[in-house]
Amino acid sequence: MSNTPVVTHSEGDVRTIRIDRPDRLNSLDLNTRTHLLAELREAAGDPAVRAVVLTGTGRAFCVGQDLQEAQSVPDGPAKGQAVREQYAPLVRTLMTMPKPVIAAVNGVAAGGGMALALACDVRIAAASTTFTTAFAGIALSCDTGISWTLPRITGRATAIDLLFRPRVVGAAEALGLGLVNEVVPDETLEARVRESAAALAAGPTRALAAIKASVNLASESTLDAALEHEAAQIALTGATQDHRNALHAFLAKRKPAFEGR
Repeated sequence: MSNTPVVTHSEGDVRTIRIDRPDRLNSLDLNTRTHLLAELREAAGDPAVRAVVLTGTGRAFCVGQDLQEAQSVPDGPAKGQAVREQYAPLVRTLMTMPKPVIAAVNGVAAGGGMALALACDVRIAAASTTFTTAFAGIALSCDTGISWTLPRITGRATAIDLLFRPRVVGAAEALGLGLVNEVVPDETLEARVRESAAALAAGPTRALAAIKASVNLASESTLDAALEHEAAQIALTGATQDHRNALHAFLAKRKPAFEGR
């Protein structure tokens, strides 16, 4: 295990951010939350990074809050403040960064860890992956954005059921519920994620960022506001070099090359 609880690796224009506390199932203590947020923000703002992968070390993706540490947090307002100041920024950064984020779900994803995976744009899971909401099992409400993401993925009734009655959801069921986009054998997860991330990084990343922003806004806006936002984003992406190159390539019947500008 590394000296820090979060390690990063860049391969070309793909940045992999790995929670590295396998002895604690990649649970999120304060130190880990702080490092993770810093690395996500750094990747979000780095123009050399065109796609991001979030994953964990060992047999867990992330099991959410470190419950040993949680015992030292005073009851009541202090717990809510920790969610506002530490968990909410993680979700906000994942969901709003102007580049695609893939969750490489390599094992157990529970509570806030499941929520982090749902905040990513694409989720590719190993066949051994399991999900559980966990919160009600320890008499807590839900956090890390899962009240927003889960119903939008599964629908309200299924989300309420999964939150009210936490249970283990295997990879195959998770795929059927829409919790993941793809399930692959454990031994091929890393290669498949690398391939998918490279493909996204090689895409029209300014257009992908605009699409992400449009979908985010549309999920909580009126139709008219969504239509206006789409028009504004088309104006921006229609002026990019990638768009001009793609039009020329289409007319020339060749594959376009995108540079993210």
